[in-house]
Amino acid sequence: MKTALYELHKELGATFTNFMGYEMPLKYSSVNEEHINVRRKVGIFDVSHMGKIFLKGKDIKSFISKITVERGEKISEDKGAYTLLLDENGHIIDDELFFNLGNEHLFIPNSGMQKKIIEWMEKNNEEGIDIEDANENYSILALQGPLSQETLQEIISPFSLPLFGCIELKKEQFKIDFDGRCILSRSGYTGEKGYEMYISPAEEAEKIFRALLQKGNKYGIMPIGLAARDTLRLEKGFMFASNEFSGGRNPIEAGLEWCIDWEHEFIGKNALIEFKKREEYERIAFLECIGPGIPRHGEHIFKENEKIGIVTSGGFSPCLKKGIAMGYIRKSFITIGNEVEIIGRKNIRAKIVKPPFVGKDAC
Repeated sequence: MKTALYELHKELGATFTNFMGYEMPLKYSSVNEEHINVRRKVGIFDVSHMGKIFLKGKDIKSFISKITVERGEKISEDKGAYTLLLDENGHIIDDELFFNLGNEHLFIPNSGMQKKIIEWMEKNNEEGIDIEDANENYSILALQGPLSQETLQEIISPFSLPLFGCIELKKEQFKIDFDGRCILSRSGYTGEKGYEMYISPAEEAEKIFRALLQKGNKYGIMPIGLAARDTLRLEKGFMFASNEFSGGRNPIEAGLEWCIDWEHEFIGKNALIEFKKREEYERIAFLECIGPGIPRHGEHIFKENEKIGIVTSGGFSPCLKKGIAMGYIRKSFITIGNEVEIIGRKNIRAKIVKPPFVGKDAC
């Protein structure tokens, strides 16, 4: 499959990769250059491979409370949240952003999860919620970096949005010719200040992408591929669902208990309550390499010849100029500063650190 911006990416000289069935830009220049540009200036991404689901119905908030770990009543109009969808065993099906648009809610499943999430929602839809598959009708652009707001205000009127805030832009707010629908949220997957735009018809996103590249030239904007998107999220300790949640992981293991509202009933809650009674289990840990080497997904983690865990995400940090990784380690071994060994193609010494790997203005 191709996004509506495929030909534009070709024009910009993108190198492509197949990701979850989509031909997506892997990079346009060098991964390190794109990465640093987002940390210090601004970058624009096509993330239209992500899912798009609209929900409507009078019992929508109770439905959201049931199917996610968030209490739907807490998220008022023009606000959003990061949340998790769990199965009956408390395992993470997907992590998603959702937004309250007033008369409807927008859910953003991970790439490749659209069909599964819709089927799962329909299975649990006693409330009679209208579930709309909007995947082909919308493009998603992400504008990320410390200069993202200044860049965006080159094409729309000045605005202010809190983190996870959202608005539907009116035609008169645009400084360019745009006749479609555009929902704007303050969100992203880089750890920098940033915005995401949900645009319909999908083809209309090209106008906005081109305008942002042109008007954002004064701010040093660059198009950014999926490779830099991955290193950016890894430096901030953000989960990648296909890696960190595979094999039936739950929010406690994944270090995501902070996003659970325990004051309501939700699918998987009872299983999590039982799991919390365990004394020993694997938990996500963050590893910074001491010596040379770059950890990779699937490599094993050892402590004094005893296998204690496995790497789920690993790579080179352009900001730290060293290897970093995330992985699951037996809880009793997780102490900040504890040294371990990652064994794969080569043996790599690493230490357990507190996330994020890269703090604000540290690059």
